[in-house]
Amino acid sequence: MEKKKWFGLVAIALGVAAIIVDATIVNVAIPSIIKDLRITSSQAQWIQEVYTLVFASTLLVFGRLADRVGRRNMFMLGVLIFVASSLLAAQSQSGEMLISMRLLQGLGGAMMLPTSLSILNSTFFGKERGIAFAIWGSTIGAAAAIGPLIGGWLTTNLSWRWAFGINLPIGIVVLAGTYLFVKESKGENELGIDYVGAVLSVLLMGSLVYALIEGRNHGWWRTASGVGMSSIPFFFLASIIFAALFAKIQISRNRSGKPVLFDLSLFKITSFRNANFAAAVVSLGELGLLFSLPLWLQNALGYSAFKTGVVLVPLAVGAFVASGAGSGLVQKRGPVFVVQLGIALEMVGIFLTALNIQSTVSMWKIGAPLFLYGVGVGFATAQLTGVVLSEVPVERSGQASGMASTMRQLGSALGIAILGTVLFSAFGSNLAALHQPQLQASLVQSAGAMIQNMPEASATIAKTAFAQAASLSAFVAAAFLFLGFLATLSLNQQRS
Repeated sequence: MEKKKWFGLVAIALGVAAIIVDATIVNVAIPSIIKDLRITSSQAQWIQEVYTLVFASTLLVFGRLADRVGRRNMFMLGVLIFVASSLLAAQSQSGEMLISMRLLQGLGGAMMLPTSLSILNSTFFGKERGIAFAIWGSTIGAAAAIGPLIGGWLTTNLSWRWAFGINLPIGIVVLAGTYLFVKESKGENELGIDYVGAVLSVLLMGSLVYALIEGRNHGWWRTASGVGMSSIPFFFLASIIFAALFAKIQISRNRSGKPVLFDLSLFKITSFRNANFAAAVVSLGELGLLFSLPLWLQNALGYSAFKTGVVLVPLAVGAFVASGAGSGLVQKRGPVFVVQLGIALEMVGIFLTALNIQSTVSMWKIGAPLFLYGVGVGFATAQLTGVVLSEVPVERSGQASGMASTMRQLGSALGIAILGTVLFSAFGSNLAALHQPQLQASLVQSAGAMIQNMPEASATIAKTAFAQAASLSAFVAAAFLFLGFLATLSLNQQRS
C-alpha cells in the first residue's frame, strides 16, 4: 500500500494538472479559435469565462457530495466528464457548441479539484501529508505556467483543436492510475441530502462570480455606454441575499441534526478560517501576472502563442524546484514559514517583472523574475492547502476541500475583475496621445490585438501604453500579495 499510494498521488496530480492547464490553455489558443470558427468577441469571451463560472459555482457541491458517494468515484466521474467534453470541444464547428463543451469541462473539473484534496487528506498522514500537498501545490503552479506553452505549441504547429484533444491520453492514464492505486474513502454516514443548500450555493457562487467577471464589460454601476443602470449591482445584491439564506439554512439544519452542504462550524477552526482568507487574497494577487503578461507579449510585442509559452517556462521550472525544496523547509521551519517565504518570493518576482515590462524587452529580463515567482507559487500554494486542512477531521475533508477550492476560485475571479479593470482602464487612459477616440476604444476592446496591424508611429504609442498598463496591473497584483502576506501573520500561533 505504501508504494501504491504514491503512484496514486501521481495520477491525482496529473488529473489536477489537466484541469489547471485547460483553464489557461485557451488564453493562447483563442485568436486561432476566433479565426477558424468565425465567432464574435462576446462568444470568445464566454469560451474563456464559462469554464471559470461553472467551475467556481459547483466546487462546494461536488466536494460535499464526494464525502457521501466516495471520493475516488467522484474524481473518476469528473475525469470521464472532463475528457468526453474535451473531445467534443475539439470537434466543435460553432461557438455555441464550444461554449457548451467548456461548460461541461467546468463541471468535470469541479468534481476533480476538491476531491483530489480530500483524497490526499484521507490517504497521507504526518510528514507524508506535507510532501503530498507540496507535490499537489507545485503541480498547480507549474500547470498554470506550462499551459500556455503546451497550448501555444499545439496551436502553432497543429491546431487549436489539439489543445482539447490532448486530454484524451492524459485522461486514460489518470483513470487507470486512480482505479489501480487510489483507495476509496467516504465521510460521515448521514441520511438525506441538503438539496436547498446545494441550490443556494450554486446561485450564490454563480451570481457573485458572474458579476466579478462581467463587471468591466457591462459596467459596475451604469452600463458601459453610460445609458441606464447596469445589471451587475443586481447580481451582487442577489449574491448577498443567497449568502444570507444559505447561512441561515445551514445553521438551522445543523442545529436540528440534519445533513448540511457545508458545516459553518468549520470556520471555528482557526487554521481553516485564517488560511482560507489568506489563500483567497493570494489567489487574487497571483492572477495578475498570468492574466496581463500573455496579452502584453502577444498583442503588444507580437510574440507567437508558442513563444509566449516559452517565456512562461521559468515559472513552471520554479514551481517544480519548490516542490523538492519545500518539504525539507517544512520539517525545519514549519508550513507557515514556508507559506510566508513563498508569498514574499512571489511579491519580489512580480515587482521585478513589473519593472521590466516595457515596449521592448529581452526574454531573460522577464524569465529570471518569473523563476523567482514560480518558486514562490510552489511554496505558498502547497503549504497553504496543508494549513487549511491540517486540523479538519478526515471525515469532513470533502466539504472542507470544496470550500478551500471555492475560496481560491473566488480570489481568482476577484483578481480578474480588479486587475482586468486596472489593465484596460490604464491602457485606455494611456492611449490619449493618439487623439483618436474611436481607435482608442477599438484598441481597448481588442485587448491590444490591433497593435501589430497599425502604422509604426501609432503602434509605438500603443505598445508603450499597453506596457505601462500591464506594469501597473502587475504592481497592483504585488500589493494584493502583500495583503495576503499580512493575512498569514495570524497563522503564526497555529500548529505547524
